[in-house]
Amino acid sequence: MREKVKNIWPEINWIQNKELREKVLDCWVYAVENSVLLPEDLEVIPFSLLIKDCKITFMNHKRTAVQLSVDIAKRMKENFGEEINIDMDMLIAGAILIDVGKLIEYDKVDGTLTTSKAGKLLRHPFSGVSIADRFGLPVEVQHIIAYHAKEGDLAKRSTEAIIVHHADFVSFDPFKA
Repeated sequence: MREKVKNIWPEINWIQNKELREKVLDCWVYAVENSVLLPEDLEVIPFSLLIKDCKITFMNHKRTAVQLSVDIAKRMKENFGEEINIDMDMLIAGAILIDVGKLIEYDKVDGTLTTSKAGKLLRHPFSGVSIADRFGLPVEVQHIIAYHAKEGDLAKRSTEAIIVHHADFVSFDPFKA
């Protein structure tokens, strides 16, 4: 399973800290193993069940959000220099993990993808933090996961969480009906 997850997530290798990289991988392996989905399903399923006839795949959206997060952070560091502190490993780990909890939100009923009972009761920022905590991810990464979606709108986000939040919505909002 680890190799299959590595194949769909080459961006995990962007994380410099080996221990952090392995923990991020562990989270995804756990999520896949506890989901009705297989790693290859993530390349074809829609990234959201909330968008009717969504043609953008889960992994296409995820990769875009991660890549945008890195691009934004690099540009900010270029332009603001020492005035801005961005932990790239935390940013990348958080961006990769923001939707790990979504795997628990999916169910298959008569071959049709639908929202699971867990998904109806507990949105993915919460289940994602739970998964990240299970594998000992730093609170900085858990913060990014917890506050990347609308649940974080009333909280004070870290710089990394702000970047990931906006990258996620830039790759989501244009597709809303």
